[in-house]
Amino acid sequence: MSEIKIQHEYDGKRGSFYLEEGAKRFAEMVYVMAGPKKMIIEHTEVDDSLQGQGVGLKLLKELVDYVRKEEIKVIPLCPFAKAMFKKKEELQDVLN
Repeated sequence: MSEIKIQHEYDGKRGSFYLEEGAKRFAEMVYVMAGPKKMIIEHTEVDDSLQGQGVGLKLLKELVDYVRKEEIKVIPLCPFAKAMFKKKEELQDVLN
């Protein structure tokens, strides 16, 4: 896989930050909006071929950049996201 380019899709209620090559989705962080300014991170999944490359954290950082711009607060129900927020103090400003 070449350069990692995170993409974002959102349908007005649910969305995800994801990494796709060809027609295959290799990683994604799924969220649902719990109001206009509140986001719940539900699930993160990274393909085995990308394990250990920091892809999950890249997804989270893209999400954090997005919610900062949009002034949205985050509730991480996903165990991975919750652990990363605990570890990375510089991301905690977006927590609800």
